[in-house]
Amino acid sequence: MIRPLFTYNWQVRDEWLTWCDELTHEELVKKRHGGMQSFLHTLYHVVYCEHIWVSQLLGREIHVQPMEEVTSLDEVRSFADSTRLLTEEWFARQEEFQQAILDLRGRTFSHAKVMIHIATHEVHHIGQLSVWAREIGRVPVNCDLLPRDVGI
Repeated sequence: MIRPLFTYNWQVRDEWLTWCDELTHEELVKKRHGGMQSFLHTLYHVVYCEHIWVSQLLGREIHVQPMEEVTSLDEVRSFADSTRLLTEEWFARQEEFQQAILDLRGRTFSHAKVMIHIATHEVHHIGQLSVWAREIGRVPVNCDLLPRDVGI
């Protein structure tokens, strides 16, 4: 039941990236209150967190660009595409991770709990984007889950 949450997040993320194409670069990177302080860095942050967590679940080394170096939506899109492939790999192999535990400095979490954490973390930040959209007088992306085809 976790997979549909990722399908939802990826759909909404793609729509936000398209929505942000309409912003000037100044609006895209303008420092705001909350979140990662800009549309661009908040979108990068949710992908970054997904990438780091899933890499740990798969036992992979983590290689990511520092957020301060990210300057364009194309960079976020490219990173999101490669991260989605990584996450799809986890889903393809999830049966082998049924009993797997991630140990983070003595704190242990099931893979399922980490995946739910990743999904809800993104939803939280998408809400921040919606607030900022309204603050600049724009209609935010419709994030309603019910009309979306997410595989359930």
